[in-house]
Amino acid sequence: MVDNRYRGHPLALWLLWPAIIAALWRSQHHMLAPDGGAQSIATMPLDLYPPGARANIIALFGQWGLSQLLLALLMLLVALRWRALVPLMWLLIVLEAGGRQLVGWAKPVVTLHTAPGAAGNLPLLLVALVMLALSLRPSRSPDGRAD
Repeated sequence: MVDNRYRGHPLALWLLWPAIIAALWRSQHHMLAPDGGAQSIATMPLDLYPPGARANIIALFGQWGLSQLLLALLMLLVALRWRALVPLMWLLIVLEAGGRQLVGWAKPVVTLHTAPGAAGNLPLLLVALVMLALSLRPSRSPDGRAD
């Protein structure tokens, strides 16, 4: 049974909140911004593309935003109600950030400048790996015993 008892290091639980906030912000921006964030944030040169290509890119960014929203809502539910699943959330963040990193190397996106997502992906992956390890490590009770 999955419960609300979190047994890992407290830092892994607390740092899940900034990850949730970032995911909620990214998702709403990709879904609601007129350009889906493709040009305004990712600095893709949409003005140089034919209208159909531009519309497809914006649509894909919007759909990606929905995927990000679903993950963010799952993370929020875990942080509020099913804290025993915090390690699973960090594993999902590791897999998503690591997978994005690999896909980005295999299929680079052309941008005018380094997009914030591209710049922050590797640091996020490293932090998520540390938080995954901490979330799996039993915390210590006040008497020094592992929980």
